[in-house]
Amino acid sequence: MNMISKAALITGLVGASTFALANTAINQTAIAPTTTTSVKQALTLKDDSKVQLKGYVVKSVGDEKYQFRDTTGSITVDIDDELWQGKPVNATTPVTLIGEIDIDYKPAKRVELDVDAVQF
Repeated sequence: MNMISKAALITGLVGASTFALANTAINQTAIAPTTTTSVKQALTLKDDSKVQLKGYVVKSVGDEKYQFRDTTGSITVDIDDELWQGKPVNATTPVTLIGEIDIDYKPAKRVELDVDAVQF
């Protein structure tokens, strides 16, 4: 087998395995926690903790970031545009957000939710 054929074969195998891994069931849907966490509780969790929040997206703060509120408080959430599924949402639309806590310490401690799924 010549060099070009070997390179093409290797490229094809790597591409096929990458495609298969990227399309596993785990990557297609967010793994939802079985219980709902309040915003107050979420603000105290460790980085990368999985949470499910129920409440309202009350305003956009720019660049796919929004202010989310429930009866216990508010938190900034990062929601990719495609997660909205083209559905209109306002401050009175109840939503469930599934994602993980993202804590940044520079310049000061900031806790956000990186959203993996939006349920209406």
